[in-house]
Order: sequence, then C-alpha cells, then structure tokens
Amino acid sequence: MTSTITRAELRERLDSGEELFLVEVLPREAFERVHLPGAINIPRDELDRLAPQLVPDKDAEVVTYCANTRCQASAKAAERLTELGYANVRDYVGGKQDWLDAGLPTETEARALAP
Repeated sequence: MTSTITRAELRERLDSGEELFLVEVLPREAFERVHLPGAINIPRDELDRLAPQLVPDKDAEVVTYCANTRCQASAKAAERLTELGYANVRDYVGGKQDWLDAGLPTETEARALAP
C-alpha cells in the first residue's frame, strides 16, 4: 500500500522549494485545463513508457494526484511506480479538486507535458 500526503503537507513541500516530482495522472486535456504548480503530466496508461524519461531518479520523491477522492487513478499510478522501482512515492488522495476547493494557486500553461 502506498503512503499518502495531505494538502497541507504537499503545500509545505512545494513552498519549501525542495525537489519533488508532482505527477498528474489524468489525461493530457485535463492537465492542460488546470494543474497544480510545477506538476508534470504522465497519464496513468503511459506510466511504464514515460516515467523513466520524466522521472529518471528512482529515489526521488514522487507525489501522484488525479481529480478527487473518488478518482483511483493516482493510487493505482503510485502502486505501479512502486512496482517499477520508485522508492519514495506518495499519493495526494484529495487531488485537484481538494486543491482548487482550498483556493490554492494552479497553472494552466502546457509545460512539462508528456511527449
């Protein structure tokens, strides 16, 4: 079972400027509409192909997220990343909706998209 991270913990990690890979696992269209600051997009069905390219350090901190608490894509992605050998993976269960509901900053530009 993958460990989780709360909104407060994630915000603190992002505000601290420490390196972490924040991975939205929703389809590209959802990512392009709005995503968490600094996030990269690796759709869940492309994890095996893209994770080694976009997150080459398997010891790096990785946080996955998807749409909301009902969405299980980020939990499944976190499990798959662990199976692929990533050692420090956490799931932000609240997802994008929790972040938006809290009025926290987001991004809309299509940066760091999966190829």
